[in-house]
Amino acid sequence: MTTPPRRPSPASRATRRSRRTAARSSTFLERNRTRLLWAGGIVAAVLLVGIAYLSFTRPTYACLNEWAPTTAPSFVAPSAAPASGSPAPAVTAPPPGYVQPDMGHVHANPGTTIRFTSCPPASGRHYNGSGIGPILAGLYGPDEAAAPPGWIHNLEHGALVLLYRCPGPGCTDEGQRALQDLLVRWPNSPICNVPPGQLTPVMARFDEMAWDYAAIVWDVVLPMTTIDESALFDFYARQGEQFNPEPQCPDPTATPGPTPTAGPPTASPAASQPASPAASPAATTPAGSTPASSTAPSPS
Repeated sequence: MTTPPRRPSPASRATRRSRRTAARSSTFLERNRTRLLWAGGIVAAVLLVGIAYLSFTRPTYACLNEWAPTTAPSFVAPSAAPASGSPAPAVTAPPPGYVQPDMGHVHANPGTTIRFTSCPPASGRHYNGSGIGPILAGLYGPDEAAAPPGWIHNLEHGALVLLYRCPGPGCTDEGQRALQDLLVRWPNSPICNVPPGQLTPVMARFDEMAWDYAAIVWDVVLPMTTIDESALFDFYARQGEQFNPEPQCPDPTATPGPTPTAGPPTASPAASQPASPAASPAATTPAGSTPASSTAPSPS
């Protein structure tokens, strides 16, 4: 005889329900983990893009003062005329350009913002690295980056930098063609004979100056209102490679003058031949005269 299954009493069912583990509620992080990961990735990407943008748009230099040199004398005063009445030396024109106080030539890390006391700078801290300083010579258009921290390194090696201001004649299509034509006729450097094309010249836009153009060698600036090719090349010939701290060749040595060429040999006159040491004094004394040296003094 089988016994029917016993039904659990309501009390036992309540006891079993009370022994079950209550369901654990998930945390905020667990519920939103995916969303938070996506949000974190987006924030990181925005920060990286912002840092890159700031690094590319941050200025590489700053000008503390726009340089305004004092008027140079139009001549060098000659020295006074000698008392004998000889004419005074001719009036001599000074070398072209204005000397700018030197701002040093220390290398700086690429990307560093360099502050120049005077602009346009003819010296100062600058970048050192392939493609960033010195930069390749040539004409840089108005929208091409060619900032002083790069081309000052060219100046340090003896280059000439020709700057043009925008707006101005150098920014026009005609002005750019005129600058490009100059490159074809550019001479070798005046001391080291460095040909153009590698270090010099650099032609670049620079707006923080009071003139439409400025030709610069190390420590010397020649302001110009127009491109005067004769004045520009004269400035380069007389001031180029004079003061730059890292020359491209040894200092030139003085060249000796030409050696005089000997003339054709000529016969010496007989009167110029010396007398033979064996000849007696009498041989050179006129007849009838007695040389004083031939008579011995009488004993006293």
